[in-house]
Amino acid sequence: MTRRPSRLIVLAGAFTLGLAVCVGLVLLMTGRFSDAPAFQGATVGGPFRLVDESGQPFTDQNLRGKPFLVFFGFTHCPDVCPTALFEVSEIMRGLGPDAKRTAALFVSVDPERDTPMALKDYLSSFDSNIRGLTGDPAAVAAAAKAYRVYYKKVPLEGGDYTMDHTALVYLMDKQGRFVAPFNLKRPPEAAAAELRRYL
Repeated sequence: MTRRPSRLIVLAGAFTLGLAVCVGLVLLMTGRFSDAPAFQGATVGGPFRLVDESGQPFTDQNLRGKPFLVFFGFTHCPDVCPTALFEVSEIMRGLGPDAKRTAALFVSVDPERDTPMALKDYLSSFDSNIRGLTGDPAAVAAAAKAYRVYYKKVPLEGGDYTMDHTALVYLMDKQGRFVAPFNLKRPPEAAAAELRRYL
């Protein structure tokens, strides 16, 4: 008879913990933390060495003095990536001349297919302030690790593949420090106003 209460306590504790984790993940994925101040001690971001859509070397030092947005994805992405890039494009347009004082990066997690030329062609459909970055697999893996981005090749029928990946947009300040996940699901003017605060 004494086992039942202890089992109920364990189940209740597990349920509470699971609920807390779910709520935290929902808040993170929806960008509800985006209006919060910089997270103390957050280890997101850091040095990277990639190449841009023109085939030129591009490192974290190219961004010094500018707040910037970072999104990891791939050009064969069917929906999440083009939607995010469209929303970032709207924010850049909302910034007007201030867009030149910030940056937006689209970092490929599919270097096998996403050559600089492929990125240049793909990004021609979006705002010109969005820079595409790629590199060899080791360089891409290092950048993804720095930003705590998960990605994995997923085989498809017929020998093709897609990429599973983290779909967060990161807001970084002028010193390259992580501020928060950036919420794109709001009017572009509101998102642009938040980004402008870090100029």
